[in-house]
Amino acid sequence: MKILAIIPARGGSKRIPRKNIKNFVGRPIIKYSISAAKEAGCFNEIMVSTDDPEIARMAESCGARVPFFRSKKNSDNRA
Repeated sequence: MKILAIIPARGGSKRIPRKNIKNFVGRPIIKYSISAAKEAGCFNEIMVSTDDPEIARMAESCGARVPFFRSKKNSDNRA
């Protein structure tokens, strides 16, 4: 059996826009999530679900896959 980690990372947060790429204690928040998934050692693949190209680039540079971008409908405050 293969186990997939999916990390949601929307670009349009209302309170802190694009918070997933903001630095927190020296590195972007999205990197903490990807690193934790890698360190868990139980996932065959790590994917990030996002609507933001910059978040996607950062996720891919950390070794996660971003196979598609979320639609506007699936990226709003009610999604």
